[in-house]
Amino acid sequence: MRVLVVEDEIRLAATLQDLLEMNGCTADVCHDGEAGLDNALSGIYDVVLLDVMLPRIDGFTVLRRLRESGSAVPVLMLTARSEVSDRVTGLDSGADYYLTKPFEPKELLACVRALARRQPELRGGVLTCGDLKLEKDAFILSCGERSVRLSRKEFDMMELLMLNQKQVLTKESLLLKIWGYESDAEDNNVEVYISFLRKKLSHLGSEVKIKTIRMVGYCLEGGGE
Repeated sequence: MRVLVVEDEIRLAATLQDLLEMNGCTADVCHDGEAGLDNALSGIYDVVLLDVMLPRIDGFTVLRRLRESGSAVPVLMLTARSEVSDRVTGLDSGADYYLTKPFEPKELLACVRALARRQPELRGGVLTCGDLKLEKDAFILSCGERSVRLSRKEFDMMELLMLNQKQVLTKESLLLKIWGYESDAEDNNVEVYISFLRKKLSHLGSEVKIKTIRMVGYCLEGGGE
C-alpha cells in the first residue's frame, strides 16, 4: 500500500512516515498543499493523509480540487482543530474520515487500513491469473504444486500486472506506483524486476508470460478470460 502524507510539521511528518513504513506501507511526504495536491493527482497513492493547516494551499482546498479532478482516493484529514464545523467542512469537501491531533498511532493505522479496505484491489487474499495464484498476505506466487516467495518490489509489480490483466502497463506507471513520485529510479529498474519475475514464472512452469509491448510497456498473456 502506498500512502501520501501531506503535513507541514516536519517532525510529525517524519514520525508518520516511519510509523507507516514500520507497518508495511510505502509512505511519501509533502510539506505544503501545492506539492501535496500535485502528488495526490498522480494517481499512484492508495490513501492520502492530509493536514488542514498547510502553507500555499490549505487542506480543504487541496481536497476540493482533488475531488473536482475526479479522484476517488481515500483521504484521511488530520488537524489540530476540534470544532464540529471544521469536521463538517472536511467531510463535505470529500474527506473519508477525520482525526483530531493528538491521536493514537494505533487509531491512525486502523483508519488507514479501514480506508484501504474500501478498495477491493487492496484487500487481503489471493489474486489469480490463468494457472497462477498470488497470496497477498504471504507474498507467495504459486503454480500448481510449485511456489516461490517474492521480494517486496517483485510482489508489487506482479500484483499490478495481475490486477490489470487486460491492460498494458507503461514503464512510467510501474515506476510511479512501485518506486514513488519523487524516486530517482529509472526504466532500467523496471526491466530488472520484469526479468526477475520472468525467471520465477519459468521456474514455476506457468503458462502465464509477461509480454513486452515495444515502446509502450508490459502485460500478462496466457491468463485466459
